[in-house]
Amino acid sequence: MVSKVLTFVFVAASLPAFASGSNVLVCAGAKVYPSPAAPAIENATVVVRDGKIVAVATGSTGEKKSSSATRLDCRDRVVVAGFWNSHVHFTEPVWDHAASAPAAKLEAHMQEMLTQWGFTTVWDLGSMPQDTLALRKRIAAGEIPGPQILMAGDIFPKGGHPVYLPAEMQLPEAATPQEAEQMARQYLDMGLDGIKLFAGAFMGNKPVINMDLNIVKAAADVAHTQGKPVFAHPQNYAGVDNALNGGVDILAHTIPNEGHYTPAELEQMKRQHTALIPTLTLWTTVVPDVATQNKLVQAGVDELRSYFAEGGTVLFGTDVGFISKYDTAQEYEFMGRVMGWRDILASLTTNPSTYFHAPGKGRVAKGMDADFVVLEADPAVDVRNFARIAYTVRRGQVIFESAQSHAR
Repeated sequence: MVSKVLTFVFVAASLPAFASGSNVLVCAGAKVYPSPAAPAIENATVVVRDGKIVAVATGSTGEKKSSSATRLDCRDRVVVAGFWNSHVHFTEPVWDHAASAPAAKLEAHMQEMLTQWGFTTVWDLGSMPQDTLALRKRIAAGEIPGPQILMAGDIFPKGGHPVYLPAEMQLPEAATPQEAEQMARQYLDMGLDGIKLFAGAFMGNKPVINMDLNIVKAAADVAHTQGKPVFAHPQNYAGVDNALNGGVDILAHTIPNEGHYTPAELEQMKRQHTALIPTLTLWTTVVPDVATQNKLVQAGVDELRSYFAEGGTVLFGTDVGFISKYDTAQEYEFMGRVMGWRDILASLTTNPSTYFHAPGKGRVAKGMDADFVVLEADPAVDVRNFARIAYTVRRGQVIFESAQSHAR
């Protein structure tokens, strides 16, 4: 069994050299929540220099006026740490040929999909690596304002081509543990940051094809040897059990078609410190019937409730790129049926930064990376306010500014 005391080393190794220059950025007059557990700092000023937060204090920090400083209008707004989306996909046609596609086209879609929702770090859980690696390189070079992209390579069970993926799409299917080992090594040699296993493939009216436990173990062992995390896409109890017994670190979805986790699964998740990405909004997109959608969402909420009650680590994720519901407000509303606003903030900030060992992220404090979000309204009043973004800042650079902020 894999212990989650394992230290993942991929974040530091894959941090892009996002251009930050020597500009100073000042955000004054905001309410700041330094972390999910900390009290608010009222009428605060956040000062950034060289991509790092150098001061967070009430009122003026004494920072000298500078014509080169970027000053954000943060009056009557709320500042929190930059958001992680731990389940996205860069698979839409716009990302094809990312190495040569016009930067303006990619930036516009990046805003529509991610940066206007506050995301400064994302996990891509399956795409065409050559395109996403090229996109990541262009973001690192400062050509395209965007989040840090961490990438996981997909492995499917033999014959497990999900019905919702195009039949002509060539998928990496592992029939044996040896094939899974080889695929995992190839992904990591390419510079990817983790592995995602389709522990269960949805086949429509045919039975789910689950990944054999020995194949799960083989791929997970390769990843863990290199300090990389393993995500799993389960479809049913058998997929969850094989994923847990194989030592995966993160379940990328709930399994609402089953209705609930078993007591044994919940106990094992707790013992192994297995994280969960709920993706509750996803269930509103997979069937046309609204009553069935509502049933799936409620089952996912119930599974999240039982997992959260056991003290599990919740990571925010939406599966955007596969789904085109980019607006995050509904996901916050669904999660808010189970969790308080501080818990949701943790799923966006400190939970992933702690789980993935990124100590410079997740808080608004001196010495931290200047990844933060300026909200139009307080999420303590309504959790959907997490979706009302005025500015998204990554390493001291504004990567999204709302039209309202521009006109203010």
